[in-house]
Amino acid sequence: MTYEIVLKDRLPVTHDTNKFTFNKPEGLEFEPGQAAELSLNIEGFKDEGRPFTFTSQPDDHDLEFVIKSYPDHNGVTEQMANLTAGTTAQLDGPFGAITDHGPGVFLAAGAGITPFIPILRKHDREGTMDGCTLIFSNKTEEDIIMRGEWESMQNLETIFTVTDSEAEGLRHGQVDKEFLKDHVKDFDQTFYICGPGGFVDDVRAALKDLGAKADNIVTEEGW
Repeated sequence: MTYEIVLKDRLPVTHDTNKFTFNKPEGLEFEPGQAAELSLNIEGFKDEGRPFTFTSQPDDHDLEFVIKSYPDHNGVTEQMANLTAGTTAQLDGPFGAITDHGPGVFLAAGAGITPFIPILRKHDREGTMDGCTLIFSNKTEEDIIMRGEWESMQNLETIFTVTDSEAEGLRHGQVDKEFLKDHVKDFDQTFYICGPGGFVDDVRAALKDLGAKADNIVTEEGW
């Protein structure tokens, strides 16, 4: 279903990521982890829809999206980094295969964290965080989205790793089979994966090699 939404606020989250707050249309329903396609009502971009995850809860008064900008792409996310209050957009959705299947290991790379924002917030709010681990891979320490919020969530185990530079207190390297062997004790649990296609494919293959069941791996269809 298609709705028109209006931007209420844009606030920085990291050096290249912003939180966008829109009004919530009447009748819109979604599950934590799901997404919608946004098309900006800006000349030249009205037909350039892109999928973004709802980071707000379904019962919140407003809609929230946390979106990373890619200036070198010269596209929608670059435009979004400059949006001002009052800008309108078309929203088409919801859709997406990543939803809450209970506690487990959440494996994210970069902007792939976004489906896990509402899911982990839900567990935090409901006091059901026991058994949840977040493994979050980024290029640099400055790229870690919402690090403070993750570290403040009671009973959420957080493991941050960076790939392009060393950082004090952070692990360095790719999330691969050896990394998972070192940091995951039980492979008979739920695993959530989101990030670039190569990351998803490699991590899913490594998990299966280590004994994880395909039915226990939650990711977007087609990855």
